[in-house]
Amino acid sequence: MKILLVNGPNLKALGTREPAIYGHETLDQIVSRVKAAAAAKGVALDAVQSDIEGELVAVINAARGVYDGIVINPAAYTHTSVALRDAIAASGVTTVEVHLSNTHKREGFRHASLTAPVCVGQVMGFGGAGYLLALDGLLDVLKTK
Repeated sequence: MKILLVNGPNLKALGTREPAIYGHETLDQIVSRVKAAAAAKGVALDAVQSDIEGELVAVINAARGVYDGIVINPAAYTHTSVALRDAIAASGVTTVEVHLSNTHKREGFRHASLTAPVCVGQVMGFGGAGYLLALDGLLDVLKTK
């Protein structure tokens, strides 16, 4: 089984960016944890991060037939990107959305996700551990397909 981990804008700044909201763990540390967890389950995992919406769309579009599933943190694009939403839907690849913070406890504009309706699930509010929960949930869904 092969999983793609996609991270959106500003996530490269984790560890120093608003640690009261996002914690002190860096994106590289999170990705390492998720890769180790995936490997322990016999799952290959590739990770991509971009601040550029079009690059994320291209990566998702290219995932069809290559990856069994996607874990995505669209970050700020969660609330604004019809293009990401459409790419996830068109890819046909089972996708789980993850967020470090609980977006419903934050500003009102963060309460709506354009991407969640085309994902099989959403995990939020558990910091970096949320990625592990998202991976486990995704793998469980894929095993029952």
